[in-house]
Formats: sequence, structure tokens, C-alpha cells
Amino acid sequence: MAVTEQMRSNDGDTARGQRSVTGFGLPESFSVLAASPAAALAGVESVVCVPTFRRPDLLEATLRSLAAQQGGHEFAIIVVENEGVERAGAIRAASLLEAGLFRGLVIVEPRQGNCKAYNAAWRCALTRFPALRQVLGIDDDERAQPLWLDAFLRAANEAPAELFGGSVTPEFEDASRAWLRAHPVFRSHYEVSGPVPILYSSANYLIRREVLGRLGFPFLNEDFDFTGGGDSDFFARAKAAGFRFWWVQEAAQREIMPARRSEFGWIVARALRNGAISAAIERRSHPGPAGRLRVLAKSLALLAASVPRGIVLGLKTQSMLVGLYHAQVAIGRLLSEVGVSNEQYRKPEAN
Repeated sequence: MAVTEQMRSNDGDTARGQRSVTGFGLPESFSVLAASPAAALAGVESVVCVPTFRRPDLLEATLRSLAAQQGGHEFAIIVVENEGVERAGAIRAASLLEAGLFRGLVIVEPRQGNCKAYNAAWRCALTRFPALRQVLGIDDDERAQPLWLDAFLRAANEAPAELFGGSVTPEFEDASRAWLRAHPVFRSHYEVSGPVPILYSSANYLIRREVLGRLGFPFLNEDFDFTGGGDSDFFARAKAAGFRFWWVQEAAQREIMPARRSEFGWIVARALRNGAISAAIERRSHPGPAGRLRVLAKSLALLAASVPRGIVLGLKTQSMLVGLYHAQVAIGRLLSEVGVSNEQYRKPEAN
């Protein structure tokens, strides 16, 4: 079915979806490049969102890992291309959709930015899938393990929570750097399935439809487009709204780590960025001079505590590099107080 025909057949569902979420009165910023017939999407309850930027080969591996899911669950995929000129990922994904590898949509969000891509994908899911119950996510440099979707959906059917996270194990292109898996930059925040206070990353998630409906559009604050942290900010707002979180260790993914991500400079930049993000989110939660002083005081306290914490972490991992992490986070928080931030996503191909 041609894209124009698909878009016309979805007009009614799209219009209803546009009215269902605060903020959807704004025009859509994305375009649909390819789509399955509306009838094939009408009853889909689970939609996996895959943002991509100039990594068509890795994207294809991601999509093939999704196509190989076990458990018999019906789902669809939204690929959101965030490069609006060459659109290599979108073109590859459209060819795979046409070949029948998956069903869903391939859309193009030409405004570059991590948060813009997620906002486009989630909005597309809410407006094109009338039976939608949850959105899930995977990055274009990750591969879902065969029972990834099954683990998430089982947990979603049983656990008293609305937001779910899963484990991501790094695979280093330079195998000699595999010891870096112990570094907090690469390690998942949790290791045991069950209730958790909050999630921090959108690398591997399941989110109930009602969360998106309550928080409204844009779901992710686009001020975080190039620094990262839009997902952490989103989860913090979800927690403030009363939603609950659950960890699903069995919902496992593996992430390809190119050699540049095992370099000292990249790891330090990521640690500083993590600190800056945490301070920025806290300042948003505690505005005004008193809040600013509160965040500054916490940053100074973390810097003081980073010495003993770093020694413990370094001894545990037998790595001075890993042990420096807590100090780097504290320094990143303090640098953000004077407007210094690391925009690692400004050039995604170098990230």
C-alpha cells in the first residue's frame, strides 16, 4: 500500500489520537515514509520505537533481532529516522518493511535531536495505533535477546507498575576493553527484577500508554536534545505524577560499543555529562535561589564524598579509571553551575 493511501486510511484514528493528549494540537513535525496497511495495525497493543541516525547496518541488525522475538506476541515497530537529508536508515528500514520483515511505520523527524526523535515516535504510536497499550524502545546499536519482548510483557501483565526498564550488556568492539563493563557509565543501574524507585535511561524500556497521556506532549523536554538526560527528566516527572517503576532483568539487550567509547576521553566526558544532567534535573525540580543553593550544596557534598567512594569503587573493580567516576560526576555537576555542559549528542556519529 502506498504511503499516501495509508495516511488517508488512518485519518480517523489519527484525528482521535490527536485529541487524546495535551499538546497534540500542534502540527506533526514528522513525515511517514512507509507504512503497513491500517488494518494490520488496528489491533496492535505493543509498539517498539527505534530511533536511528546514520547507522543503517546496525539498524538492520536491531530490526532483525526484533523480528526474531519468541513468545508469540503481536507487535509493531516504528522506526524514526532523525537524519532528514540522506535518510539512509529510513530507506533501509522501508525496504525491510516492504520485504515483510516487520510491520509498522518508518517515519522521518528531520529536526535533529534525541528528544525530538522520541517525541515523534511516541506521538506516532499514540495516533496510529488505536488499540495501543504500551510503547517499548531499543536503540539502533542494540540487539534484543529472543525473549526480550516476552519478559517485558509478562512483567507488564503482572507487576503493579507503569514504567519498566531492562538490562543492557555492552559488547566492546575492542575485546581487550571488556573489563570496562564494571564502569558505572556502561553498567545497568539495577541487576534484580522487581520494584525500583526510578529509571534513568530510555535505552531499554516499556511505558504504559496512560503515562504518556498524563504527562502530555512534548513528552521529553527538547532542551536535553544534545546533552542527553531528556529520559531521566521524563522519568523524574513520571515519578512526581505518582507512577511506579519496575525492573525486568530478563528483558535483555546487548549494545555494540565502538572502540571510541572505550577511550579515556569519551568515558570522562560521559561521566561529566551524567553529573551535569543530574544537577540540571534537580534545578528544574527546585527552582529559585533556595533551590539553586540546595543543588550546589549537594554537588559540593558529593565532591567531598567522592574520595572515599572512589577508593572503594577502585578497589572493588581494581581500576583507578573506574574509581574516578564519582569525582567526575561531582565535577560535572559543579561545571553545570557556570553553564558548562557536554553536548555529546550534537554529533551523534562521533558519540
